Amino acid sequence: MTMRVLPAAGDPDLARAMITLVGQLPGLEPTRAVPDSVALLDTLGALAAGNPADLPEVVLVHEAIGPMPALELVREVAMRFPAVGVVLATADPTAGLYSAAMDAGARGLTAVPLEREELGARLAAAAQWASGVRGHLGLGAVPLETGPTGRLVTVSGAKGGVGATILACQLALAAHLHGPTPDAPATQSDGRGVALVDLDLLGGDVGSYFDVQFRRSVVDLAGLPDISAQVLAEAVFPHETGLSLLIAPAEGERGEEVTEDSTRRLLNAVRARYDTVIVDCGSHTSPAGATAVEAADTALLVATPDVIAVRAVNRTVRMWDRLHIRKPRELLTVVNRHGRTGPVQPQLISRITGTPVATSVIPAGFRELQDAQDSGRIQDLDPRGAVRRAMWALAAEIGLADAAAVAPPGRRKGKRP
Repeated sequence: MTMRVLPAAGDPDLARAMITLVGQLPGLEPTRAVPDSVALLDTLGALAAGNPADLPEVVLVHEAIGPMPALELVREVAMRFPAVGVVLATADPTAGLYSAAMDAGARGLTAVPLEREELGARLAAAAQWASGVRGHLGLGAVPLETGPTGRLVTVSGAKGGVGATILACQLALAAHLHGPTPDAPATQSDGRGVALVDLDLLGGDVGSYFDVQFRRSVVDLAGLPDISAQVLAEAVFPHETGLSLLIAPAEGERGEEVTEDSTRRLLNAVRARYDTVIVDCGSHTSPAGATAVEAADTALLVATPDVIAVRAVNRTVRMWDRLHIRKPRELLTVVNRHGRTGPVQPQLISRITGTPVATSVIPAGFRELQDAQDSGRIQDLDPRGAVRRAMWALAAEIGLADAAAVAPPGRRKGKRP
């Protein structure tokens, strides 16, 4: 029986060398290589969601793959795809690294430059182990773990004060009230529905906009190696609107306790329990926020139509691209406080920043926002107002809400308002 090996390496030359060597080994067949950790997890997730039997028996991971550290990637693959063996390729195969790799869930360690005999032995052992696990699981009767299923949308500000938190709150409300699956109303007791997570750890305001003071926060989940449904339920605040809120810590300095690894575990746990997860990442790119943006199905970047904000978009977009967090074309810029007569229009922002810009632009409406903000009842924002209508139209544009349901009162298709 031929065992499949999926090479994962950022260096194209090394990836080609992996494919060539694996192809020369008896009983092993290389698949197409993937260039980074995001592509690897997406590929495995897609295969597992379709037919788990299509998963490769072995993944050969180079230590410098990025953007996720290699050992964290090994741990993630071992946790989400328990019948896939992982072999780590490294230029420094020391006893300490071997021990750390085994603790993370790897099935072997091989030296770089690759040697045919050693590589063959490590891959064969990992493939044999994976085959035994699959036989034990039954692979058709027992589905493999495919990871979280809820949709993840992040909202980040290009700079402070551009309105990212208000937008995150309104997107969550629109998704809860007019989500794409209204035939199965969600309840907080069963854990489905919409969760709003505040990862603006230094000064998150989601709790303030909903007038929530709660003893639990994101930080309380940071040090836990495993987040069960019961533990998550104790940290989430069930709001009267029907949203489930996971707020930022009251003491901003505690935000340092939330690492990339803990954020990944947190988001996996929340996505496993909720159909839609909206994350407010703030305007500062913290490790937690970067992890969320990298994992997001949709990543929004909010800006105002002025030169300073557009420059901030450029800085953020270029930084995320350099750090392999998100490519410019994979972001959606949202223009807030838009004016039709202003010199900076959405088309210009798209051309300057290299990012797509949302069709739904949000007009300036300070008076409309004032009462709802000051009272801590952002859910009471006037549904007839231009600001809320535009924000809910954006929710429909990105697939969080049904377009017909969020249409302004009295609006009919084909007629002018």
